[in-house]
Amino acid sequence: MPHPRPPHLRHETTRHRKRVWYVRIHDRRVRLRADYGTDEFWSQYHAAVNGEPAPLPTSKTKTGSLAWLIERYRETSAWMDLSSATRRNRENHFKQVINAAGYQPYQAVTQAAIITGKDRRAHTPAQARNFLDAMRGLFKWAKAAQHVSVDPTAGVENPKRKKGAGFPVWTEADVETYYKRWPIGTKERVWLDVLLFTGLRRGDAVVIGRQHVRDGVATLRTEKSQGQITVTLPILPVLQRTLDAGPIGELAFICGARGKPFTKESFGTAFKEACVAAGIPNKSAHGCRKIGATRAAENGATVAELNAIFGWSGTAMASLYTQAADRKRLARQAINKLQNESTTNVAAPNQKVRRVTRKAD
Repeated sequence: MPHPRPPHLRHETTRHRKRVWYVRIHDRRVRLRADYGTDEFWSQYHAAVNGEPAPLPTSKTKTGSLAWLIERYRETSAWMDLSSATRRNRENHFKQVINAAGYQPYQAVTQAAIITGKDRRAHTPAQARNFLDAMRGLFKWAKAAQHVSVDPTAGVENPKRKKGAGFPVWTEADVETYYKRWPIGTKERVWLDVLLFTGLRRGDAVVIGRQHVRDGVATLRTEKSQGQITVTLPILPVLQRTLDAGPIGELAFICGARGKPFTKESFGTAFKEACVAAGIPNKSAHGCRKIGATRAAENGATVAELNAIFGWSGTAMASLYTQAADRKRLARQAINKLQNESTTNVAAPNQKVRRVTRKAD
């Protein structure tokens, strides 16, 4: 005869044909997430029956493995102090590392292994650099915590950046092309105008909303600075008209279908699709920030003013735009100096000049 089922234990089959177990006591139902029959399952069962919190799941990773080290790193303030965007990016690299070598002892990770991982991503220098940043963060903490005596990332050089101007800069013609496809009253128009008239990065543009605005001025702590830099941005009339026409979300101006908010990654994808539909497929959200900085610099914004608008620190980034604007302005002023005004121009005669041939003696 089959063994009687323990009291209050029930199961259901999901639409994916997976059996899931619950403890049901009157109107209270608690899901048991461990595999049926395991020690962890019965620990969760007894906790649910007794109304106690579920015990923490035991790690399936082997102590001393690279996966174990990454798990411990995720529990530290060194990890939690990173911005959410940085953690998401590094988490993607850690998943790849765990899938490839998570079972190996972390003590066996050498500089050569780090270089191999970097070179495997060399076709995309940004990915190679992000991989290095993730592993540097991990082993910097591991060395400080005395898990390792040698940091295998030490001395590994960053991949060379590709030469070029970076993200393609929007032109005024690009903006007009986009406007023709996405007029006021479309969510895509809201997307571009928020980017153009706030100068915010994607990660901040998808967050800013009516709760950040007081008396026509938006105040926001920037994501990239991990909240250390606050930007204060008066809402320009041109942007306010677009926001009034909408559609906008409940908490964020930029929204997707049915007013749902975006992550910065999903917004980047959606905005790219809007650009393609408008006939400017090589443009991106970051390029909007560049045209905004160019506009401000050419209208006379100083380095300090650009820093205030765009949330930069130091002078390097803002100086790129002010210097470019200065060169353009000075070139317009100086171009006539290429002419030598003292030079006398001799006019050509109106009549045909007779050619005289001298006879030889």
